[in-house]
Amino acid sequence: QVQLVESGGGLVQAGGSLRLSCQCQPSESIFSIHAMGWYRQAPGKQRELVATVTNGGVTNYADPVKGRFTISRDNDKNTVLLRMNDLNPQDTAVYYCHAQIVPGWDVWGQGTQVTVSS
Repeated sequence: QVQLVESGGGLVQAGGSLRLSCQCQPSESIFSIHAMGWYRQAPGKQRELVATVTNGGVTNYADPVKGRFTISRDNDKNTVLLRMNDLNPQDTAVYYCHAQIVPGWDVWGQGTQVTVSS
């Protein structure tokens, strides 16, 4: 059974930084995960894309986070990191790790809360 183990998140003041980490377990998987990334869901809103990275290193960012967030991936450890800088209250949400193992096989983490105070 494939699971995503998330860490990071918490409470930070506006302008601050946080780092989210997500590891796909078992890390000794014999397959290479096609894409990993992060989504977020704010209260009363739909879940939305934050950033993704493929196993080839191609990244994609949502417009609101471009220039502030950086996604990176360690393929050997099946881990993805999201570095979030210059956070603002609009970034407050539950952040979910996502892995597309292969097209059509998606796995989600349980979510981690990020709260940005003004």
